[in-house]
Amino acid sequence: MSCPPVDITVTSFGYLHGEPPKADLTVDLRHHFRDPHVNPALRYLTARDQEVRDAVAATPGITDLVTALAAAVTAFRSGPTTGPVTVAVGCAGGRHRAGAVARDLVQRLLENPRLTVDLVDRDLERPVVDR
Repeated sequence: MSCPPVDITVTSFGYLHGEPPKADLTVDLRHHFRDPHVNPALRYLTARDQEVRDAVAATPGITDLVTALAAAVTAFRSGPTTGPVTVAVGCAGGRHRAGAVARDLVQRLLENPRLTVDLVDRDLERPVVDR
């Protein structure tokens, strides 16, 4: 039994761990959104932890960004050449902002029951970067 093809792949990653993955749309969160890494209580957690997702979601502009990203993905999907869409969401280390925004985007996209969406966390499990 084969799996249905994936319509959208959302990848979270950290710029400090290498080049961004190839994508139709790449979002860089490093300079415009505060980093939960600076909070010692969150530093060793990841976007899999609710506290990190809550901190990122409470950042001014994040909700609007996720809404805009979902609209951009919809625009890509409605173009004259339909096919898979890839989105890469990056921050410094890939453990906090990128993972949280990627999860929010996936959740938003899955509101459309006709879409298949895959989440890839390239760097979420990498060690915390000293900076």
